[in-house]
Amino acid sequence: MTATDGTPSPPFSARLWASTEHVYEAILAHPFLTGLTDGSLPRAAFAHFVVQDAHYLRDYARALAICAAKAPTEDDVRALANDAAEAVAAEQDMHADLLDALGGPTSDGPTSDDSAPADLAPADLAPADLAPADLAPADLAPADLASADQEASRTPPGGVATVAPTTRAYTSYLLATVYGGSFLEGLAAVLPCYWIYARVGARLLADSSPDPVYARWIAAYGDPAFQAVADRVVALIDRVGADASAPELARAAEHFVVTARYEWMFWDAAWRRETWPIE
Repeated sequence: MTATDGTPSPPFSARLWASTEHVYEAILAHPFLTGLTDGSLPRAAFAHFVVQDAHYLRDYARALAICAAKAPTEDDVRALANDAAEAVAAEQDMHADLLDALGGPTSDGPTSDDSAPADLAPADLAPADLAPADLAPADLAPADLASADQEASRTPPGGVATVAPTTRAYTSYLLATVYGGSFLEGLAAVLPCYWIYARVGARLLADSSPDPVYARWIAAYGDPAFQAVADRVVALIDRVGADASAPELARAAEHFVVTARYEWMFWDAAWRRETWPIE
C-alpha cells in the first residue's frame, strides 16, 4: 500500500496503535496495574479479575476459532486455532494456579478470606511456558470448552462466579463482530487482547511485583514467547490489511478501538469488583 505521493504508507497496525495509544497509557496508569507492581492491589480485586478472565477466555477462544475458520491461508488457520486451544488450556491452568494461591475455592466449596498462603514462594509460581511447541492441539474438542466452563465457575474469595456486566458486554461484542464481519474485522476485534496484554506485560516485567502471585501473572504476559505470539498476529493484520478496501479498513479500525476500550474497562471492573446493579 502506498500514499498518493508514491511513498509507502505506514502499516495498518501503526494506524491502529496510534488510535488507541492513549487507552494503553490509561491502562498503565490505572490503580489496578500500579497496584500489581507495588503489591498494594487488594487480593479480592485480583481474584475478581482472575475469575472474570476465565469467563472471558471461554468466549475469546470461540471468537478465535471463528477467526481461524475465516483465515486466508492454512498456516493462519492453524495458528489461530492453536491460539484458541491455548486460551482454554495453558491460561486456564494458570488461572487455576492463581486461584489456588489466593485461597479461592470452587463454587461448590466454602468461601475463604482474602489472604493468600504466607509461605508461597516465587518458585511455586513459575511462569507458564507459552512456547508454540507446548500449545494445545488445534482442534477445540467439547471437553476443552467444558474445562473452561468449569474453571470459570471458580469463586474468588468473598465473591461470586457470575459473569460481570463488562465481561458480558465485551465477549458479546467480540462474538458478534467475528460472526458478522470479515476476517479482517474479526481479527481487529480480537487483536487488543493479544497486543495490549503483551505491551503491558513487557512494561511491567522490569519492575515485577513484591507479591509472588502478582509477579507470576506479570511474568506470564511479559514472557518473550507471548510477545512473539502477539507480534505474529500484528504481522497478520498488516498482511491482510494491505489488500483491504478503505471501507473495510475503517470498520476494522473502529472494532479495534472499541475492544481496546473494553480492555481498560475490564481492569477497571475488576478494580471496582463490578456486579450487576440489579439481580
